[in-house]
Amino acid sequence: GAPAVKVDYDCGQCPGYCCSYPRIVVTDEDIKRLAKHLGLSTKKAQTRHTRRYKFKSDDPLEAVDERILKHQKDAIYGSICGFFDTEKRRCTIYEGRPEVCRDYPSGKTCGYFSFLKFERKQQGDKTFIPLVRG
Repeated sequence: GAPAVKVDYDCGQCPGYCCSYPRIVVTDEDIKRLAKHLGLSTKKAQTRHTRRYKFKSDDPLEAVDERILKHQKDAIYGSICGFFDTEKRRCTIYEGRPEVCRDYPSGKTCGYFSFLKFERKQQGDKTFIPLVRG
């Protein structure tokens, strides 16, 4: 196989920022993988754990019609993937996770992790989580 890429981030030190993205898109293949992982029918997995997201626009390039993972409330980000363990800050379906999650952050670095490391160093606190202030 291909040599492993050495990455400059540690998901274990992050509170799950990418899991808080509002639209985590799933394909039919993702739903099949998820269903198998959960021991559910494809239909039941789709109904129980995903929803359709539509955005209409006069500009066809801006229109959206996709299937996304359902969310749950989260103390840190407000909302996070329904499969995220909000206490342990970990994915509960890691082996069955969607392709978009498998590909993230698609490189050797993660911008959020770099930001997190910088902020933790500045604050002198290895557990510091910078929150969005509204």
